[in-house]
Amino acid sequence: MPSLVPLPASLARPEGPRRYLVAAPPGAAPGGRALVIVLHGAGALAEQVLGLAYPPSPLSVWLDIAAREQLVVIAPDAGKGGWSDCFASEARVARKDDVACIDALIDHAIAHHGVDPARVYLIGVSRGGWMAYAAATRLPHRLAAFSVVLAGMPPPGRTQAPTTPLPVLIFGCTADPLIHYHGGKPWYALGFAEPVRGIEDSAHAWRELAGLPDTPDVVRLPVSDPRARTSVTRLMWGQEPDGLQVGLYRITGAGHAEPSRLKRYPRFINWLTGLQNADLEVAEAAWDFFREKRKQKSPHRAGFVTA
Repeated sequence: MPSLVPLPASLARPEGPRRYLVAAPPGAAPGGRALVIVLHGAGALAEQVLGLAYPPSPLSVWLDIAAREQLVVIAPDAGKGGWSDCFASEARVARKDDVACIDALIDHAIAHHGVDPARVYLIGVSRGGWMAYAAATRLPHRLAAFSVVLAGMPPPGRTQAPTTPLPVLIFGCTADPLIHYHGGKPWYALGFAEPVRGIEDSAHAWRELAGLPDTPDVVRLPVSDPRARTSVTRLMWGQEPDGLQVGLYRITGAGHAEPSRLKRYPRFINWLTGLQNADLEVAEAAWDFFREKRKQKSPHRAGFVTA
């Protein structure tokens, strides 16, 4: 089945028109469609994350999933200065509130694309992952689940902490030269990056908020690299695919590149960012996690109830 073709659109906001791409199946769907909002990384655009600009991101596989599963996919542009993410100051957010923009995009998709309000999902990569943390902290009532690729949370006390548990799936690479798996920041980032919480610590923060047991189910994925330079272990806290779960894909030996079999970055990018794992398809893994989850309806089990 051919993938959906994203179309350009814009949304009026207080800071000015906001550009985004939207891919929506034709016609209506009984009960509404799921919505996946895809957030690009620093220096990228919506076109890059949906595969229309070089180098195409593995997250562009969402267009194939959308055609197969009849989803709506929206990829907003951060705009000038990048995202007002979970590290942004109050003054910066006052000038350009990207969480409010995501909130407005959800409303627009519900009104104009037949989206089911109970099936709204968010995924972000790198700085887009920081943006996803910000949205999950401020808009938990709008989301059924979210996913973060290659981004750790802010350290405790640095910014507003989440107070409402959500299902979350996190992807982290142990040899990431930009977002260190165990936290902190690279010395060569100087003043251009914030220190972050480790990837596993970020997963545990959401696990503790959800009140899930500390012992996960652990699955080692089959290795596709004959030289075994990278490997993947999936850790999952919570037993029910339609309930509250926290998941972590620990990608050993890989760098700052989304794992993918289908969308491979060119070698010169690997020289800069480290190896790209091919044992899983990041968008497919996220959809498998999102598929059965529905937005919370009322406080229960630490704030989560499936619809």
